Amino acid sequence: MEPRRVILLGKSVILGTVGASLRQLPEFEVVALAPPFPCAAELEHMAPDIILFDLQAPRPEVVFKLLERCPGLLLIGVSPDRNEVTMWSGQQFCELSTQELVQAIVNKIR
Repeated sequence: MEPRRVILLGKSVILGTVGASLRQLPEFEVVALAPPFPCAAELEHMAPDIILFDLQAPRPEVVFKLLERCPGLLLIGVSPDRNEVTMWSGQQFCELSTQELVQAIVNKIR
């Protein structure tokens, strides 16, 4: 099975921690991007399966444009201040540890 490509948009500590945890799993390829973010077409060309971003940072509108073009894409917003994770699949989780977030991502793609 080909690894799922996870793109981290931003440079927050929480994204770095989640990225480090995901890099330890062979089913994921993690790509970290810092601002300025690419346009929707460039991001689509990177063929992400999952995009994570910090909900406390300015919202990367490009990911929502990409979601319209790639409905199988999973968007995950992480808010370290509120201990909240929002997945744009209609699910919302509160009070997740980094390991619980990684497990939620693994469960979502299986």
